[in-house]
Amino acid sequence: MTAGTSSADDVSRIDGVPQLDDAALWATVVGQEPAVALLQQAATQPVHAYLLVGPPGAGRTEAARAFAGTLFAGSGPAEDGCTGEDLEGQRHRGLAAIGQHPDLVLVQPEGRSLLVADAERITVEGWRSPIEADRKVIVVDRFDTAEPAAASSLLKTIEEPPTSTVFVLLAEEVPDEHVTIASRCVRVDLPPVPDQVVADALMAEGVAADRADELATASAGSVARARLLAVDPAFLGRRDAWHSVPERLDGSGAVMAVLVAELRGLIDEAQGLLQDRHCIELEALTEYEEAFGARGSGRRELVDRHKREIRRHRDDELRFGLATLARAYLARAVPDGPSPAEACLSATERITEATGDLLRNPNETLLLQALFLDLPTVEPA
Repeated sequence: MTAGTSSADDVSRIDGVPQLDDAALWATVVGQEPAVALLQQAATQPVHAYLLVGPPGAGRTEAARAFAGTLFAGSGPAEDGCTGEDLEGQRHRGLAAIGQHPDLVLVQPEGRSLLVADAERITVEGWRSPIEADRKVIVVDRFDTAEPAAASSLLKTIEEPPTSTVFVLLAEEVPDEHVTIASRCVRVDLPPVPDQVVADALMAEGVAADRADELATASAGSVARARLLAVDPAFLGRRDAWHSVPERLDGSGAVMAVLVAELRGLIDEAQGLLQDRHCIELEALTEYEEAFGARGSGRRELVDRHKREIRRHRDDELRFGLATLARAYLARAVPDGPSPAEACLSATERITEATGDLLRNPNETLLLQALFLDLPTVEPA
């Protein structure tokens, strides 16, 4: 394949860096054509700040990287073909696409909220000059979690940064206390990716049609999660385990405890694929440190990112499991069915409440135990 295709594994590479043209760079953003069109137009005359709003997995990070890569590369490839300027642009895009461009700074909260300490780092980075490109792009993830003091301290920085700095804020929503900063940004919405678009993306990568449909449904609009599940042989087993819960509950604490232990064990096993990838990244970093030294290698940032990815993965697994459980009860909420329809509908409401509780970072075991004790036993569908 050429560099213009959407698969990052098939593009040409120089020293491990993918060489991407503009089309290949933006192809990394799946199912968000209106947002892509807006950002491509914005890149021709960028302003100081953008706010990308959408759920996790909808492509916010990929869109931010593609936007940054376009800014780093300039308005487009050179007119006389593959010149040195064009090759440099491909390198800029490739480094941005994999999040390794020196002028692309990603700030992510270490905990559940973006704190004043994070805001201070953002301000410092905002006033540093670019290293390789003509601009610096600072991407602030989960900006909607910013504490009021952190958001207030960033207002002037984001409103009046140096001319070479562009801020890209990523958020699931815009809380009332962040409206002032939001009004200083160009807002770009990225809704959940439709299941069919996710399935089409998986099929284009070689996943069978029937399996692609199942993975798309389980991914909740996240292409990244769908791709992770596609290489997870235990996915269907976890889905079936959650689906069987209504029939196995009998109101006793003993059965409830067994079910919770089984499901948490399955989540632990699912985490193994992610941990394997983390081990590969840490080994590559260790080789780099042995060759060039540990100073400035980014080990702390990598370890912090791994922790965030594991926490997000567990949250995703719980949301997937609870959604599967809700569908199992909803399928039984039919008139004259073997189980009382009203009880099944009440169960789905209780499951929705438990899903909302995940935002408070609860103890997984206690959350599931309390939920299962509240759910009714039903007859097989």
